[in-house]
Amino acid sequence: MAPAPGAADVALRPARPADSEFCYRLHQAAMGEYVAALFGWDEQVQRGYQDRAFNPSRWQIITAGGTDVGMIDVERRAGEIFLGRIEILPAYQGRGIGTRLIGALIAEAHRQGQALVLEVFAVNRRARALYQRLGLRETAVHGEGNIKITMRSEPPGVGERLRAAARVSGSRPPPR
Repeated sequence: MAPAPGAADVALRPARPADSEFCYRLHQAAMGEYVAALFGWDEQVQRGYQDRAFNPSRWQIITAGGTDVGMIDVERRAGEIFLGRIEILPAYQGRGIGTRLIGALIAEAHRQGQALVLEVFAVNRRARALYQRLGLRETAVHGEGNIKITMRSEPPGVGERLRAAARVSGSRPPPR
């Protein structure tokens, strides 16, 4: 029996309009528990969200061993790379796929002198723990009931430069 695909077999391909249903089912499998805990899972509402959010011109499909296992939405903004969404089928979670992809985005951002920024549901403790292991820090809590957390990974030295600038200007420095 061949080993199950893991991080070494990961590739990205552009999303196509035909991937919309896969991405909806993926969202249901990967995020349904968290959405249900926060809002309740309403099929019609979630279908509408998927229809509005699905962006094949920016989304990429994550493959492992040639099988579609997830999606990622990355927006390269002025001064930062924003990870809008990453979802991996539960059967493929814990194999290093997310670690590899997010690690690559952190490295890309830092090479360009930029931060990697993302948002995560506060109830998604597993994802938060992964992001913290990868060096992202919580920088803001927002949303009704503080349901979302913004996390950032700054390039080396940026945090200290920001704290030094804050000391000079007399403003409050960002947390360590």
